[in-house]
Formats: sequence, C-alpha cells, structure tokens
Amino acid sequence: MRNCEPIKAFPPLNNNGIMKHMLRFKKLMNMAYKFDCIPKNPFNLYKVKMVDYDSDFLEEEEIQALVQLELAEKGADLVRDIFMFACFTGLSYIEVKLLRPRDIVSGIDGELWIDVRRQKTKTPVKVPLLPRAKCILEKYEAFPKKENTLLPVYSNQKVNQYLKVIAQKAGIDKHLTFHVARHTFATTITLMNNVPIETVSKLLGHTKLSTTQKYARVVEKKICKDMTQLKDLLAKSPLAEKDNGQNVAKTHGLRIVR
Repeated sequence: MRNCEPIKAFPPLNNNGIMKHMLRFKKLMNMAYKFDCIPKNPFNLYKVKMVDYDSDFLEEEEIQALVQLELAEKGADLVRDIFMFACFTGLSYIEVKLLRPRDIVSGIDGELWIDVRRQKTKTPVKVPLLPRAKCILEKYEAFPKKENTLLPVYSNQKVNQYLKVIAQKAGIDKHLTFHVARHTFATTITLMNNVPIETVSKLLGHTKLSTTQKYARVVEKKICKDMTQLKDLLAKSPLAEKDNGQNVAKTHGLRIVR
C-alpha cells in the first residue's frame, strides 16, 4: 500500500490512509477469530500509528474574500453559499444536504435554531441560526429542491470541484473542501470570538472534548487577543503599581517561623 502506484488518477495513499485500511482489516480479522474461522489473530500486536494532521480552516479575511467574490456562474454561486452556510453552522456536508424545514425550531431564546442529529454518531445537535446562515436559507426559500429539503446541494464530488475553482478565484492558497467549513466554524467563527471550547464541542455534536480540540486550534491571533486583554486587566489591577512612570512589582519581606 505504501509503494503501489494508484490504479486510477488519484494521489497515492499517505500514512493515515493506510492506517484506516489496516483498522478495517484488523476488525475483519477479529471477527474471523471470534467466529472460529482462524485459531489465532496474527494482528493482535499490530499497532496503528496515525500521524497528527491539522486540516485547513479559513481565517476571517479569507471568509470575507469568499463573501465578496463575484461569481457569474450560478452553480459556483450556489456552492459558495452552501459552503458559507456550513461555515456559520458547523454542519457536515450530509447534514446540510438533508436539512429539512422541521429541523428549524424556536430555541430557548425565542430565535431560530437548527435541531438535528449528527449523521455520523446520531448525537443530537442544537445550533443557533446566525444571521448570515439565516440569509442564505431565505435566499433559497423558493429555489426548486428535492425531497422537501431546505437547500439545493450538489453531490459531494461536484461541490469539492467547484470549491477548488472558487478558492483560486478568491486567491485562497488552501486545499478547500467542504469539510474545511466545519473546521472554520470551530476555529474562526466560534473559538476566535471567545466561545468556550465546551460550548463549541456541544455545537459540533462531539461526545469527547478531545475530538473538539482537533477542530478548534488555538491560533496565534487568538493568543495575541487573549494576552492583550490580560495586559489591559493587569494594568488596572493592584498588581501593577507605578513608580516614576514604570511598572514595579510589589515585594514583601519573608521571615522564618520556627
């Protein structure tokens, strides 16, 4: 698998792709052992070693570039809107495609919320409908759709083909796929705007906080923003005392108690 050339015109398997195949193979071998098809599982001691990989996400400037991009082709414009909807809701491709009118409900605050179950884990997810996402729903309210869905969504392959073209036109030098929208929601839309990671985890429908940490990265802009706020708070606190125009820390004498 590491050295064999791909049969079709696809990129060769990387380490994580191979490990996913090996996980499936191990599962089959375990089943064969449990059903007495083989006397012993030769892959019991085989360890799957994944390489950490950070998926791309869009920063605020890149989101604005996509929003302001003029697209003459209707298909490209539609894909851009569907992608932006996912950026502001955190929904996956299949969840956006299957979104129905009954999934839009009135939330605890009286505003519109999305109330669905994750297709992958069946975990319930409730996401407040942000203004930009709401505008996209209203834009396609009268658009012809199939199976009573809210948004007209092309196939995943066609959407990703369009996204590559859109990224080039917007001057975004990133591997843009539909899944990037989910990472963008976790990092740029929520975490960078001071939404706690526990809340982000609930919005994404994750059962473990460690899964969310792979999506929501603490980027340098976030660190800079937080440290600037900390500096402002410290400047107003008793910890910062001025002496001749300079900040001097308080010192206290210590004595030994016997």
